[in-house]
Amino acid sequence: MFIVPEREIADLVTRAASFDAVEKVFAAMAAGDAYNFPVVREAIGHEDALYGFKGGFDRSGLTLGLKAGGYWPNNLAKQGIINHQSTVFLFDPDTGRVKAMVGGNLLTALRTAAASSVSIKHLARKDAKVIGMIGAGHQATFQLRAALEQRQFEKVIGWNYHPDMLPNIEKVATEAGLPFEAVNLDAMQRADVIISITSAFSPSLMADHVAPGTHIACMGTDTKGKQEVEAALLARATVFTDEVAQAVSIGEAQHAVAQGLIAESDVNQLGAVINGTHPGRSSDDEITLFDGTGVGLQDLAVAAAVVDTAIANGVAIEVDF
Repeated sequence: MFIVPEREIADLVTRAASFDAVEKVFAAMAAGDAYNFPVVREAIGHEDALYGFKGGFDRSGLTLGLKAGGYWPNNLAKQGIINHQSTVFLFDPDTGRVKAMVGGNLLTALRTAAASSVSIKHLARKDAKVIGMIGAGHQATFQLRAALEQRQFEKVIGWNYHPDMLPNIEKVATEAGLPFEAVNLDAMQRADVIISITSAFSPSLMADHVAPGTHIACMGTDTKGKQEVEAALLARATVFTDEVAQAVSIGEAQHAVAQGLIAESDVNQLGAVINGTHPGRSSDDEITLFDGTGVGLQDLAVAAAVVDTAIANGVAIEVDF
């Protein structure tokens, strides 16, 4: 078994490699060549933590495994470590033996950002110029860096529940040579692309905050009860997702489906757009929405690439197990 510690990950994976791995996985899922296992995600009744497992099997890439971990909201304040903690385990699909254990914290951030940027590549208008950010935490910086590589954006606008955190995304905009403006939610009408990345249980982005032609990537809702955007917004939009079953059970679509505003059949796989079996955006006035619930196959694909690079670079730790 190989171990790739968290401390090595930053030198072993790039945004481009993460993007390619996630895009291929979405395509494989839509083609029926890869599937995710049911998600387990629970409040454990200790430290306000959410803990769970995401796994799957990619027949095309012969990648089998799971990610274990979750969200410990008190970590940063009490321990000085990030709130999201996870580890990826890979198994040999031919024998069931464990192949690798990989630090999953940075990988989770990179694969989540890759997912939204894949949606921007395939669904946002080609002439998108203004990107709006809702959320300004640790993950938001990864989201913005990845998104800025998909279009020739000219400005970043941002809103956060806690405005004192907005400098986090302002710094990313400045590094990219773009102006940044802190705005109220009504001003999201000016955005061509909006990324929402919060851990909210009530919506902040409402249907009236979104202009025709906007692409929205909702990346924070991955648990029953969580909600970042008004359900009515999904009724106005053409909705895409990573995994339909997850979207209607733990994603943004859970609320719109429960209220009868959309049906499960109204939720489309982003992978179908990548494969060319769904046309994607049909007009410049269409609102498109990506419900990014985060699937285990994303983690496995990026982790498998990291293990190969770690072995090649001589930094993977091999142990008898």
